[in-house]
Amino acid sequence: MAVVRGLETDVPGRQDPEIAGLLAAEAERQEGALQLIAAENFTSPAVLAALGSPLANKYAEGYPGARHHGGCEIVDAVERVAIDRARSLFGAAHANVQPHSGSSAVLAAYAALLRPGDTVLALGLPHGGHLTHGSPSNFSGRWFDFVSYGVDAESGLIDYEQVRTLARTHRPKAVVCGSISYPRHIDYAAFREVADEVGASLIADAAHPIGLVAGGAAPSPVPYADIVCATTHKVLRGPRGGMILCGAELAERVDRAVFPFSQGGAQMNSVAAKAVAFGEAAAPAFDVYAHQVVDNARVLAHALEEEGFTVTTGGTDTHLITVDPGPLGADGRAAKTRLAAAGIVLDCCALPHGDAGGDARGLRLGTAAVTTQGMGEKEMGRIAEFMARALRAGVTDTGGADLRERVRELTAGFPPYPR
Repeated sequence: MAVVRGLETDVPGRQDPEIAGLLAAEAERQEGALQLIAAENFTSPAVLAALGSPLANKYAEGYPGARHHGGCEIVDAVERVAIDRARSLFGAAHANVQPHSGSSAVLAAYAALLRPGDTVLALGLPHGGHLTHGSPSNFSGRWFDFVSYGVDAESGLIDYEQVRTLARTHRPKAVVCGSISYPRHIDYAAFREVADEVGASLIADAAHPIGLVAGGAAPSPVPYADIVCATTHKVLRGPRGGMILCGAELAERVDRAVFPFSQGGAQMNSVAAKAVAFGEAAAPAFDVYAHQVVDNARVLAHALEEEGFTVTTGGTDTHLITVDPGPLGADGRAAKTRLAAAGIVLDCCALPHGDAGGDARGLRLGTAAVTTQGMGEKEMGRIAEFMARALRAGVTDTGGADLRERVRELTAGFPPYPR
């Protein structure tokens, strides 16, 4: 990778072989294993170049035309490009591209609409809610009074009647829709109706599906939500970071909630990388990619079911899949370890209506990264086979080395970056 070679051949006196070696090791790790973490992807070389550009040197507190530092003429132009591209890509009246992460974007959304102590209705963490949806260890659970809705015990789908009942009972100031592990499309219109009925604002946490939205492979929350929070990595294939979309009437409140309320200077190299990613996502090729991501996920979910995994909701509409590996003799944590030993990298997760305390009995995986590498439906069947073999064999089985080599052979045919 160019980034690694750059460190190794830097000017005399600035070489850092220790970090260069670690970067090379990470590049090798990414190339030699199956990257199935649903929140990860491979950015383009152009995005990486923007991240490593001289914009990393620039301090730019404030917004275009109203910075607290001099010398911001170029970065003002960069941020305007990013904003315009985000607005065009998602059909939003306003975009803020400065949030450092998805959590930062959610914090700013709450700051724009709520006050400490307000009641918020959101998906419960054991059912797929994010930490920012009311975890007691997060600012959200400490500052606001969260009421949780869940998914149906049999279907695994959001119980919209429960959402409506809880909203009528608790009269929340805001309703949050979004999840880190819900594999189906969310009915944003239904949430809008509930929010309107009780006079609440609607916040869509679209960190996972926003890339599919950009590619026309998932419904957009923009026409329904007061504020849409999202990340720019995952399926969108941009740099790690966040963004906020909203209507013109909330633009000033959202901007002030990001700066100066919750953040300082924008990371302008990241803003430039976001602009590059938005431009790439506007191209017709990205639509093809987004739909292939979903096709691959559906094929993989079916193949996993054939191999004996229990697939929640019976499948997926998106890039992510959640499964119970119990029928193959392991809970989520044990399965994650066995799969990692075979070169298959994914996450464990809680399963709705599972063990007390929301133990991570399940696995969460996604197809965004392997699809970026060029893998298709044929490879999804092989991945399911590898996963089942790893769990049935166990990490100490004599066939473990053979399985690891088969994973390497598969990934070698689909390098994420040109040599």
